[in-house]
Amino acid sequence: MNKFFCAEASRQAGEAMIGSASPYETYVLIECPTPWTPAAFDSPQIPASLKALIAEKQPERSLRFLLITRHPHAHPHSPLTKVLIYQQEKQEFSSGYRKCEFDVADLDQAASVIRSYLSGKIVSSTTNPSQDVLICTHGSHDKCCAKYGLLFYRQAIAIAAPLENLRIWQSSHFGGHRFAPTAISFPDGRYYGNLNAGDFQAIATRTGNIQDLSAIYRGWSMLPAPLQVMERKLLLEYGWNWFDYKIAYRVLGQSLDGNLIQAELSFQQPDQTIHIYHADLLKDHCQSVCLKGSCDASKASLFVKYAVDNLRLHSLQAVCLSQV
Repeated sequence: MNKFFCAEASRQAGEAMIGSASPYETYVLIECPTPWTPAAFDSPQIPASLKALIAEKQPERSLRFLLITRHPHAHPHSPLTKVLIYQQEKQEFSSGYRKCEFDVADLDQAASVIRSYLSGKIVSSTTNPSQDVLICTHGSHDKCCAKYGLLFYRQAIAIAAPLENLRIWQSSHFGGHRFAPTAISFPDGRYYGNLNAGDFQAIATRTGNIQDLSAIYRGWSMLPAPLQVMERKLLLEYGWNWFDYKIAYRVLGQSLDGNLIQAELSFQQPDQTIHIYHADLLKDHCQSVCLKGSCDASKASLFVKYAVDNLRLHSLQAVCLSQV
């Protein structure tokens, strides 16, 4: 019996998880009851129409399909199936993803609605202001997500119960199970790992010591991995208000060997003031680790980490009162 747990190995190695959020333009979340097979969309309850859609290549689209489900005691029973589509905001400064939510009769109809949405057709959606937190509990894909994810899912449900507009979902694999229990928060699209009840209470209510996020924040899926390290540094500096800012980024230059990236990260505050930061992002050979990325991996992989150097405020563009 394999007694190796990738999450334990990662913690023992002191692996930094920042920079491990997967950058996707679109997330398609489909409600589907468990159990799920190791490759979730091979599960017997997935109809051929949905399998065919997922197998199709989406030209020039960064897209992630996930299965989600909720514990029957955590929400009122509904005969309908939820489909949530989170699409990156299309503007210079962004705070995350725009949601379209659909209630469909079954998974065949889910495939039809998703296909219409992805082809650009106007599809009527419901209005729901809720935040959605996905917790990976996909134990058939990696046993760490069962061992750590299921327990944390139950804790998160209890914490969310008195809070308004916060839904907690079990999710199929979205990467980083060596950081289990791991979660994604929408609509902002931020990833977290090695979570416990206290951590989640702080994230859900945006209270407590912001520095505690340093060890559990995996990054923001709106950004490439190296920029996620820079964003965390600014998040820790500006505190919980950071989550209300809109952000833009640019890669200014890169060394031929890829060891150095010069980056710009700008943020717009609610009063429209814009701060522009520059930094050098360096491959951190001391923090990079060679580990098995999953419980069943046959060999170790190198996980490259980045460090932020020479972070500085490049310019500040104050709002012009005559334009307000």
